Amino acid sequence: MAEITAGMVRDLRDKTDAPMMECKKALTEADGDLAKAEEILRIKLGNKASKASSRVAAEGIVAIFVAPDAKTGAIVEVNCETDFVAKNEDFLAFAANVAKLAATGNAADVAALSASALDGSTVEEVRKRLVGKIGENVSLRRFARLAATGKLATYIHGGAKVGVLIDVAGGDEALAKDIAMHIAAIKPVALSKDEIPADLIKRERDIAVAKAAESGKPANIVEKMVEGSVQKFLKEVTLLGQPFVKDDKQTVEQLLKGKNATVHSFKLYVVGEGLEKRKDDFVAEVMAQAKQADRAAQPS
Repeated sequence: MAEITAGMVRDLRDKTDAPMMECKKALTEADGDLAKAEEILRIKLGNKASKASSRVAAEGIVAIFVAPDAKTGAIVEVNCETDFVAKNEDFLAFAANVAKLAATGNAADVAALSASALDGSTVEEVRKRLVGKIGENVSLRRFARLAATGKLATYIHGGAKVGVLIDVAGGDEALAKDIAMHIAAIKPVALSKDEIPADLIKRERDIAVAKAAESGKPANIVEKMVEGSVQKFLKEVTLLGQPFVKDDKQTVEQLLKGKNATVHSFKLYVVGEGLEKRKDDFVAEVMAQAKQADRAAQPS
């Protein structure tokens, strides 16, 4: 049996980023053969990634990359299981690299982006290695790439939990930043009412009809009430119709016109939006593990 030295363990860790004890076990199993030990770890990390992939990953960050000319950029949401890992340097670097790749490449969807080359591997292979290293599920949930008509501006808020990528023509950088901040704060559904999904408008109209019907007013009045409610809803959820967050005396559309500026498009990502959040009771988990250990220690 070959002697496993601290230097051998360190060398293997440098190559694989695996935990120290896992490196020592792999070297022992490989009888000191570094290449064989690395292969063993790759297999183990892959298995670890597979097990973690079934767990809910609803924490994470929004990462944005914009080219120096501000003409192309991308916004991505990368998820993990806990907020602690969302602050991990390797996790943050992975998200940043994926955002840059999304902006500079031509991937049509998440599957294509996951298969794209990154650091001599694919995004998916790098993701699996990251899962093996940190012990949590990591997932690339979504991304959007924008080619600007004007110039791209960004805003990141709340520890990268909310991100905005916006295409603005005219105005100046301060205006673009203000509009991006407004989007992050007020969270419009779309740029204008023409972009609101028909099913969403129908839902609001049905609700308005039900409410108006209870008023007992004549049909022509009910119709006006319904239309008024729908129009109010559209102003509330569209960027151009919303009162500007820093001056509610004017709408965003009025602000833009006053600055001879136009918003052509925007993307707003909120981490974990629509996902089931992991709800762990740490105390309960520790108590459950302690009880399980007690039962195992009791004589049968």
